[in-house]
Order: sequence, then C-alpha cells, then structure tokens
Amino acid sequence: MTNDDSLVEQLIEDWRNAPISLSNQAMLTYAEKLTIRPWDMVEADVQNLRDAGFSDEAVLDINQVTGYYAFVNRLADGLGVELEDFWNLLDAQD
Repeated sequence: MTNDDSLVEQLIEDWRNAPISLSNQAMLTYAEKLTIRPWDMVEADVQNLRDAGFSDEAVLDINQVTGYYAFVNRLADGLGVELEDFWNLLDAQD
C-alpha cells in the first residue's frame, strides 16, 4: 500500500522506531495495548487517540479493527486452521 519497502521493514522490525506520524504512533500504541493487555485499557487510552486527532468514530474503527483481528486469529488458532499457500509464500520470503 505504501510502495515503501523500507518503511514496511521498519514497521515489522519495531514500529516505534519507524518514521510515522504522531497520530499513527498513538494508534499503534493503542492497538498494541488492546491486543496484548486488554484488561489494562482505561479511558486515558481513548483520550490519547482523541488528543492525537482521532474522532470518536475513528477511535471506534481502530478499536473494532484491532478486536476483529484478535478474534479471527484466536478462532483460527483455536481450530488449527492452516494458512492458505499465499501466506506461507510471504513468510518464506522473509
């Protein structure tokens, strides 16, 4: 989507050191916390997104997309779903 392979590599390696906007940093901080430590989420996490310029609608979108990916991954992992060949080919390129 970015046509910037270097940026993609930096995001994969450690998004905290990638040259991205402050709003994208806030979004990824929120998504990471919601994914890894959902029980620690507090109103301040939402407020940080608002302070970074996200509307309430955008905050909801970020929350829902993050939650959806967690849900689908847990379903697939819990059922032992195998990845399609396309995804295995991408992993082999790394």
